[in-house]
Amino acid sequence: MKRLRNHLIGVDQGDVVLFTDFEHGGEMWTGTGPRQRVHPVRFSGEFRRAPAVHVSVSLWDMATTAAIRAEVVAQNTTAEGFDIVFRTWLDTRVARIRVAWMAIGELPHDDDWLID
Repeated sequence: MKRLRNHLIGVDQGDVVLFTDFEHGGEMWTGTGPRQRVHPVRFSGEFRRAPAVHVSVSLWDMATTAAIRAEVVAQNTTAEGFDIVFRTWLDTRVARIRVAWMAIGELPHDDDWLID
């Protein structure tokens, strides 16, 4: 659990199209085996420290000729942003994916002292 020191709580959110590989025969649509896409996200403002980030698939377009195998996670979270990481494997064919995200965390306060 993240404990916030003051009443300045920030919430930022977005919805990102990670790829549309069916349009141009990309590897998520035509490939096999382990595949991954990483999409960096910058917050609209800076948090005091790394916030809690939640990601979820908001649109998936997948072939039904094989099992649907996928993972979506937030990685490398900092006060400025994070990476959305989408992974699939074996013979899963992914045409396109959109991911929604939400970050909740403490904002900087005017009384914070910056000491080097």
